[in-house]
Amino acid sequence: MRRFVPVLALAVLAFALPPLAAATKTSFLLTQATMSAYYVLASLGLCALMGYAGQISMGQAAFFAIGGYASSFLSTLNLPTAASGQAEAPFARLLDGAGLLARGADAYGAPTLSLSPALACLCAVLLAAAVAALIGTPILRLKGHYLAMATLGFGIVIEKIARGTKALGGADGISGVPSLRILPGVEVTGGRQARAANFTIAWVLLALGLALLVNLVRSRSGRALRALHDGEAAADAMGVDTARYKLKVFVLGAVYAAVAGAFLTHFNGSIGPGEANAMKSVRYVAIVAIGGMANLTGTVVAGLVLNFLSLRGVFGSLDDGVFGAILVIVMLINIGGARRRPAAGAAGLPGRLSGFAQRVRSVFPARRDRSAR
Repeated sequence: MRRFVPVLALAVLAFALPPLAAATKTSFLLTQATMSAYYVLASLGLCALMGYAGQISMGQAAFFAIGGYASSFLSTLNLPTAASGQAEAPFARLLDGAGLLARGADAYGAPTLSLSPALACLCAVLLAAAVAALIGTPILRLKGHYLAMATLGFGIVIEKIARGTKALGGADGISGVPSLRILPGVEVTGGRQARAANFTIAWVLLALGLALLVNLVRSRSGRALRALHDGEAAADAMGVDTARYKLKVFVLGAVYAAVAGAFLTHFNGSIGPGEANAMKSVRYVAIVAIGGMANLTGTVVAGLVLNFLSLRGVFGSLDDGVFGAILVIVMLINIGGARRRPAAGAAGLPGRLSGFAQRVRSVFPARRDRSAR
């Protein structure tokens, strides 16, 4: 039960912080806290891939953008309608009869007909999963920096497609994205009046995503992933289908990113090609690294803090540089390396601090005492 304490903490904060923010007149901070939760959700998917499966990916931002762009494109695409305002195509009429189409009006008052945001979001997540399965089959045969370069190249391709495709808005992206209705009276949308509700939605979604991964890592599949992380050859020898597990966790990470991208797009009402930028992927990797790689709770805490500070403009024009520096420092100190068990008698916080100090000294060795020469 102790492993679900972070999940319960997120759920409690999801409902407790909005009234507290209203009482202290800091409700304006809920907007950045909501966006931070969605970015952390994408980081959790990467934590499962890197921390437990040991697979390096620099393309998490690409799946985030796929989810956001696909959902916004489908929910703003105006379907052909007859003079009566009904859908013309037989398939569209079928969707309309099932209540899966949404009616609206354009800037000139003309009626529009498009996919409902909920259906568009579902299609976006399925698209991201399909793309992940398609590209993951060949590139997951690579290892180490080869895999990192392949996923980085994939992310660059997605960004260029988003930036150069006129139907996706080009460099301006897609705006006017409608709200996403989850339940009657509960929808993901922007605006001051919806700050508290959207904060609760985002943090509850983050808690559910964390709960799913906590269950996963404690299951038989989680043990297989840890075996894969410790040594792929040894896991193969023990009968673990490493190729299948690597592909599954890669697709799972893409689904987490796509859900986060779709929800954030409907919350903001827009999306731009910057969400697929390579530096976004560096941010996700930096958050997972500073959180402790195979530490889901650490990833959540680090992601919420760093993303919130970034969205509040604390880092200013050095925003990307800060995340890059964090990644370099963490890699040097090797916090994100393989998890080592503390020696006997060194368990707990003192043992961890001692190990941390030893790694720091290994990176920055002390100078020799000149008097000893």
